[in-house]
Amino acid sequence: MQAEEDTLEKDTYEVELEIKNSEGLHMRPAMMFVDAANRFESEINVSNGDTNVNGKSIMQISMLAATCGTKLKVTARGPDAREAVAALQKLVEEKHFDEPKPKKK
Repeated sequence: MQAEEDTLEKDTYEVELEIKNSEGLHMRPAMMFVDAANRFESEINVSNGDTNVNGKSIMQISMLAATCGTKLKVTARGPDAREAVAALQKLVEEKHFDEPKPKKK
């Protein structure tokens, strides 16, 4: 049983997300992201190319300076990694942090 548990703890899932709300990842949505990430046991990392940060740290997430249209790679590693990635993807791409999407021109 121990070998099975070790395997489960190392599950890794990744997804690329696009920030679609008009104001980008300012402090309120960044805090929503961090709050959602902290509901999970898995380690969560977020990157926008050169910068890779801890997805559970508001200070580090704010360093991404992600504006509308920015693509972020979210990687979760741990026993609930799949659920973590799915919840964060829903928050960012479906709920848009409960903020408006940019108006189409």
